[in-house]
Amino acid sequence: MPSLPLFPDFSSELRVKALRVHERLCAVYGCPIPFFRGQDPLSELVSALLSHRTRNASSGAAFRQLRARLPTWEEVRDAPCLEVQEAISAVTWPEQKAPRIQQVLRCISELRSGDLSLDFLGELPVREARDWLEHLPGVGPKTSAATLLFSRLRMPALPVDSHHHRVAVRLGLVPESMPVGPAHHVLEAQLPLDWDAQRVYDNHEALMLHGQRCCFYREPACERCAVLDLCPTGRIRLSHVRNSQPMR
Repeated sequence: MPSLPLFPDFSSELRVKALRVHERLCAVYGCPIPFFRGQDPLSELVSALLSHRTRNASSGAAFRQLRARLPTWEEVRDAPCLEVQEAISAVTWPEQKAPRIQQVLRCISELRSGDLSLDFLGELPVREARDWLEHLPGVGPKTSAATLLFSRLRMPALPVDSHHHRVAVRLGLVPESMPVGPAHHVLEAQLPLDWDAQRVYDNHEALMLHGQRCCFYREPACERCAVLDLCPTGRIRLSHVRNSQPMR
């Protein structure tokens, strides 16, 4: 008996819907959206590890403080863990992130014969590059995609954050029961294979911004949503609101 595939086939209807959502939200949020930075991939990997459950301003400050205190990644790798922890004290859980960052740097050193650089990933297909990164301790789909897309490598890998995921669930692009991790594969598979990094970045940013500015976790602003007609969750919510209003 043949085994079932890990992920289901994606219907053409769902792909069409994903593209319609992309086009509508890109019109609202002004695509193409400029990349917010272009640092080397190892710096982007460390930035992503610092950013987990932390505000961007705090993780950015921690990254700058770490580089000021320990200017090379070799110094970060070999420093006393407490010194790294103190340098990144602005982030959430620095006592966990400091040893994890050092562990990742040691793993890269071992795998790359002492070379602390991830520039070589740009020579690999995206899936191979993501697999390589995801074999590192604590590196999951979001971190691997962010490293490849946000860094100067500009590889078309789709990160999915909590805002992006919430919008996708409410639109019916992924099931409500699907966590963020597996949703990376599903949402990326809905995009055209020939999209470059800019269009993949636009997709991520547009859905993320929509989650931040309209499709809020509590009390989403469905009445002004540009994709309301494509959103079963929003239509049901608005119909309940209208039905609950008293008759005049």
